[in-house]
Amino acid sequence: MDTVVNLTDQNGNTALHYAVSHENYDVVSVLLDSKVSKVDEMNKAGYSAVMLGALCEIKNETEAAIIQRLFQVGNVNAKAVKHAQTALMLAASHGRIETTNLLLNSGADVNIQDVDGSTALMCAAEHGQKEIVKILLKRSNIDASLTDCDNQTALSIAVENQHRDIGVLIYAHLNFSRLEQNENSVAV
Repeated sequence: MDTVVNLTDQNGNTALHYAVSHENYDVVSVLLDSKVSKVDEMNKAGYSAVMLGALCEIKNETEAAIIQRLFQVGNVNAKAVKHAQTALMLAASHGRIETTNLLLNSGADVNIQDVDGSTALMCAAEHGQKEIVKILLKRSNIDASLTDCDNQTALSIAVENQHRDIGVLIYAHLNFSRLEQNENSVAV
């Protein structure tokens, strides 16, 4: 069964790649139940089923539970082959609120950077994904001051892409974080 479940087509896609990308959640569930499906297998484009799952549009709790299982079984911090983007970066760029939350609940690292130095926050800021930015900024371990290879921050990327409302959110977060740090250092 292992061989059949993990057969690939000419593009390196397995049955799980297809089931996830076509949002066939019943098949995804069966493949996960088999316990032989290689969840982290990359196709020739460099994406795993977990990364494809980040792009799913989840419509109900059953679908959310299946994708949550996928994220828990797979490596949510794996990087795509070509640009080293993570599933969280893909979800953030495409405005997938539900999968963003599921990824974060499954241990996705908000501060991982791709080959260009971009983070999930930078991706969301660039693409005008305000709700995703709010979700990411609520994470206690987020470093909103990270810079990419062009020395840009999420704030400068938001402003450069005409997303001033997102820029204001990031600016407020950065300044509130500094204020909290100063208060904590004075209290010590």
